[in-house]
Amino acid sequence: MSCIRVMIVDDQDLFASGIDIILKGYGENEISVVDISANGAEAVKNVERAKPDVMLMDVRMPVMDGVEATRIIHERFPNVKILILTTFDDDQYVYDALNNGAIGYVLKNVKPEELVASIKAVHAGNLTVSSAIGYRLVQSAQEGARRNTQRQVEYLGDINFLLRHFENLRSREAEILNLMMLDYDNRQIAEYLFIAEQTVRNYISVIYTKLGVGDRAHAKQKVKEVLSKERGPAI
Repeated sequence: MSCIRVMIVDDQDLFASGIDIILKGYGENEISVVDISANGAEAVKNVERAKPDVMLMDVRMPVMDGVEATRIIHERFPNVKILILTTFDDDQYVYDALNNGAIGYVLKNVKPEELVASIKAVHAGNLTVSSAIGYRLVQSAQEGARRNTQRQVEYLGDINFLLRHFENLRSREAEILNLMMLDYDNRQIAEYLFIAEQTVRNYISVIYTKLGVGDRAHAKQKVKEVLSKERGPAI
């Protein structure tokens, strides 16, 4: 098995040096630290020279934070695996880092042997997160699925409402108008309905004509006025 080349990115010299020592002790000659950078900007500068397989990236650092550095490095060097190693478990940091290309997010209180296992897992291309973070991600996904199911029920009901009260609308036009009421933009509508964004714009133009309005705000206002008469308060 070839040695995994690791780059440490952390503004705390003592911590970075400690990780270097830990990896030498627990890495069983399977892990080699090839560079230690003090911030994201240094990491971006040094990554091509160091040629790491895995980067251990802190989040909060001066000059450039780890989330932004992750984005840049992932774009320029997509084969480099990035594992966030930080004390911060804020959900926004987690989502931003993973969205920017990191495939791991672990906290600095991790045990040495667990850190080594995480590096090996990330090197193999496996998503790796601390158990507490993973639990929250699952909860968030479940809550998102529940909200989506609820929104789907409301969505279908409101299509029927639109077809009933705006008889000149066709089914597809009612679908699009309802998504407009749910604050979907043209791109999101196109993705939701699996149609081209230009097709969405064409449909919306027809909808404006049929409702006798000139823009999205007035279209939504007209629907809300009709809806308030039937259901009470506006959407």
